[in-house]
Amino acid sequence: MRHEVLHPRNWKATPGYSNGIAATGRMVFTGGIIGWNDQQEFETDDFGEQVRTALQSIVAILAEAGARPEHLVRLTWYVTDKQEYLSALKRIGQAYKEVIGRHYPAMALVQVVALVEDRAKVEIEATAVIPA
Repeated sequence: MRHEVLHPRNWKATPGYSNGIAATGRMVFTGGIIGWNDQQEFETDDFGEQVRTALQSIVAILAEAGARPEHLVRLTWYVTDKQEYLSALKRIGQAYKEVIGRHYPAMALVQVVALVEDRAKVEIEATAVIPA
């Protein structure tokens, strides 16, 4: 069974995210994942590359539960600078498509004052549902 995208017929199409997803199955949750490598070291301060690394880490965590990117139902993004995020949208979109594909779960983005790791520019929480 595939997840069901929830989008009222008369609403304008959403670019790169879904307003809602309905799913049944085994739920998988990640903590806040930031853009450092598997040794907890930052390799770059580039916003787009930190997003790529965070998304790759999310995919690796999902794989531990037998989940794949298309099982994602929700992503919550925390960024330290909304303007830096907006300026990096092209690189973020490219990284997203290369790592996640063309699957767009429900998403929210929040600007925060800071993240626990000083070099972190983005932190992403993910929820996936593996269909029964």
